[in-house]
Amino acid sequence: MDIIKKINEIAVTYFEDNNSKFAAALGTNEANIRNYRSKIVPKVEFIVKLCNDLDISFEWMFNDSGEMKKVKKDADVSLTYPVVAGVYPPAAGISNNLQHHQGIPLYEMNPAGNLFDFFNQPPNIIDYIQIPKLPKSDGALYILGESMYPLLKSGDIVIYKKVNNLKEGIYYGEMYLLSIHIDGDDTTLLRYVHHSEKGEDYIRLISHNTTYAPKDISMEYVKAMALIKAGIRINTMM
Repeated sequence: MDIIKKINEIAVTYFEDNNSKFAAALGTNEANIRNYRSKIVPKVEFIVKLCNDLDISFEWMFNDSGEMKKVKKDADVSLTYPVVAGVYPPAAGISNNLQHHQGIPLYEMNPAGNLFDFFNQPPNIIDYIQIPKLPKSDGALYILGESMYPLLKSGDIVIYKKVNNLKEGIYYGEMYLLSIHIDGDDTTLLRYVHHSEKGEDYIRLISHNTTYAPKDISMEYVKAMALIKAGIRINTMM
């Protein structure tokens, strides 16, 4: 798998070997494109956007299999195993921003890892998920724990959108993945986020499973957040 070589092929095939056209189409600058074509492998998020925007096959890009141009399939949902997917409706004020064809990378997250490091250095991609009319998303991963049971259980998949602005980008009442760092320990939690009675510098974390007590936590300990857009449960592997 030579990503740089493939980006050069895309530049020639789609943009007449013109870096300016390539950059404009992907919403980046020409210097980045020059680097991607010569010496720097872009982040996974850029490659996924590239494939989605230009309808390029992920199999060709990552696995050296098939043709560059994505082959249209009849199936609306593709994953390694049969799944039942539930898309949670967005709260008032959140744009649906539905994407008709987006390949969402399913990441292999280390159970001992944390969300902050995960965002900075995404791990291996296991597969790609396609769900029709899903709101724009950044990725998917397996969850551990029973804090959101029975809505979600350990081993289910959640599809998320990274929160880039922790101060202004929170929609209270929604479900989030959070990376918490307190006293040298890193913890990744899946919780509903609500306003806290302690004030604007705090949030209240609430589980769907009532055996987990609500907790107020200062935002200074929150290092990363991701809004949950959908959940997938694997019912059988037959």
